[in-house]
Formats: sequence, structure tokens, C-alpha cells
Amino acid sequence: MIAPKPDRTPLTRTFFDRPVLDVAPDLLGRTLVRRTAEGPIELRITEVEAYDGERDPGSHAYRGRTARNASMFGPPGHAYVYFIYGMWFSLNLVCGPEGTASGVLLRAGEITVGADLVRKRRLSARNDNELAKGPARLATGLDITRALDGTDLCATPDSPLSVLQGTPPPPDQRQNGPRTGVGGEGAVHPWRFWIFGDPTVSPYRAHKPRRRAT
Repeated sequence: MIAPKPDRTPLTRTFFDRPVLDVAPDLLGRTLVRRTAEGPIELRITEVEAYDGERDPGSHAYRGRTARNASMFGPPGHAYVYFIYGMWFSLNLVCGPEGTASGVLLRAGEITVGADLVRKRRLSARNDNELAKGPARLATGLDITRALDGTDLCATPDSPLSVLQGTPPPPDQRQNGPRTGVGGEGAVHPWRFWIFGDPTVSPYRAHKPRRRAT
């Protein structure tokens, strides 16, 4: 049986203007498009995590709005990009009504277009399954930086970032469990979603407190 071609229809703002726990699993199988000066890169989303703002101890917005997390408060259908551990960027897609602070972290995906461009940025990848296997690798491979924070995903066909309908997996191929590396009260939420058996999904790692220098 021949697999259907991914749907190239862009997702609208209405798609993102929903509760984060509806949007997150529904992003699996969608196509993220990153337009760069060197050419386009496309990624089939295979793993995500949901973060529910001021109601979620694991969220950057749990203690309210700051200059760093302002994009999380909407409008929906925008990018929230943050820098972590002084080393890596991560890409989140903002959802829910404007004024709330929910978003979906893109944790992993399969590069379907522009793999040659991604390989140049991911020289340590042992194979193509590792090009975007984990949020830092994904952001590095797609040249995601804070310059893209606040980008409107639904603005124009030539936006630096957009999301297409793609090929969502059947419901029985969607799995969920604890979020990776989240500690404290936020660790109890099973808000990591992934496509079962996909080789690009990153391994789960429990939270480990960082050691402070003495």
C-alpha cells in the first residue's frame, strides 16, 4: 500500500487557538517548514511536550510574564524560542487564547526536505535519524535562534516558519508519558506525546538536579 502524500495545506490560527493538551498530540505528523537563506528545510514532527503556563509548575510562565517568556502569552500560532543552559535553543509553538501562556515544545522529528543543509549543522549526528532527535538538535539543525522568537506561523507563505497539515498518525500510534527532564510538581504530568516506534523519537530521561558549583 502506497502511503498518502503529506497534505501541504497550512495550519490556520484556529488550529492553535485551542487548549494545549488538544494541540500537542494533534501536532504529531504535521510538517514544520523552516525557510532559510540556503533553502527550505521540512520536518515531520514525531515528538512534542505540552506546557500549560501559569497552571503548570514545569512551564517557564508558571510565575508570570517576563521579557523572556512574553511570546508564550500569545497570540496563538506564534513561535516561542528560548535559550537554555547557556548552550542551546528550543522551539515552542504557542497555542490557546491570547493572554494565556501555553505552548508545545517540539522535541523531535524526521527531516524530509533539506537534509543536506541540516547535516552541515549537525556534524555529530551518526545517521539521519539523529539530525533532529531532541529539542536542541532540532533547533540546531533548523537554524532556530532567538531571532525567530515571536515569529507568526500563520502570517504569509514565505514566513521563516510555518506548519502544514502533513500526515497525522492513527490515534493508536500516539503515545504519551512523563515529560523529559521536568522535576518537582511538574514531573507528574504525562504531557509528552510521540509517535510509537518512530526512530527519530528521543529517549526519555528523568529529571536530575543540576549540581551547583562550590
